[in-house]
Amino acid sequence: MFVTAIVFVIILSILVFIHELGHFTAARAIGVRVEEFGFGLPPRIWGRKLGKHGTIYSLNWLPIGGFVKLAGEDEESEKVSVKGARLKEYFFARSKKERAFILLAGVTMNFLLAVGITTYLLTQGVAEVSGRVHVESVVPGGPAEKAGIQKNDIIFSIAATDKQPQLLKTPKELIDYVSAEKGKEVVFSVLRDGAKLEMTVIPRVDYPKGEGPTGIAISDLETRVYPISQAPFAAIKITLTRAWDMLAGIGSLVIRLAHLQSVGKDVAGPIGIAAVTGTAVKFGWKAVLEFMSILSLNLAVLNILPIPALDGGRLAFVVFEKLLGKKVKPAFEQSTHQIGMIILFILILLISINDILRLARGG
Repeated sequence: MFVTAIVFVIILSILVFIHELGHFTAARAIGVRVEEFGFGLPPRIWGRKLGKHGTIYSLNWLPIGGFVKLAGEDEESEKVSVKGARLKEYFFARSKKERAFILLAGVTMNFLLAVGITTYLLTQGVAEVSGRVHVESVVPGGPAEKAGIQKNDIIFSIAATDKQPQLLKTPKELIDYVSAEKGKEVVFSVLRDGAKLEMTVIPRVDYPKGEGPTGIAISDLETRVYPISQAPFAAIKITLTRAWDMLAGIGSLVIRLAHLQSVGKDVAGPIGIAAVTGTAVKFGWKAVLEFMSILSLNLAVLNILPIPALDGGRLAFVVFEKLLGKKVKPAFEQSTHQIGMIILFILILLISINDILRLARGG
């Protein structure tokens, strides 16, 4: 439990740091002053002003996020009255493209982090569907072992005595075929060390639980190690596919909520994510890294949505400004984001309660 908590905090801290670093770097790159770079949400535990730009770096009590406070980000409340060259230090005074650039920087950094982690994992080897069936293990004394089938054999076709051979690409094809031929002789054509062999197996009608009719465990997954020249492109493809799946899932969730249907296990808050972190820890560091990559991408996808208080919501006001030809009143934008933040906190609370109840039920 302690290890899970530590790993969860580390993952969350890295994801938030990368996201806020994107906003920070983009703002500084175009000359917008950063007033504060905070870890966690207020109230503040500790803070110190550093550097010639006078940025406050702070640590806050609520460890569920972070923030970058830009000069002039909230035009209405700050009532900025400066003019001339110093005006360019303020977020609201920059062009629509520059503001959009800063707002999109956090999402971009989370996307790039997801791609970077996936790239590394691909170079270490990942399990992929191979399009062929190979033997993972053989039960001692089972029909397959008696016929001479060994671990790592590739089963490329199968044939009953009165039927045409069937080429195999998936484990399901073999399982379905064997299930229909229990008690009969079935010829397995296998590939072993480059040599083609044929072995006759009689699938059992009655067999011990977990052994199956033939007594073998099969899979179509094989480990593939990507060269560094190919891994980044494959990682981008994988990440974009995951992002699309996430967007489709969010769309499906919204439809269910609109029809007042239960969301079940499809939504998880901080507590649910921490529980999944514990599962990833059990499977090793590669699983933790993959989970981190997926979380980083999820953070990017959620933040780009036009939800008030999130980056996408702020970006939506920039888009409205472009379409309307004038700025939306700062007071209205500020109120919208404040309401959005309250709603988000309420949703997080409700989702967390649902996580606790689900975990208590063992779901």
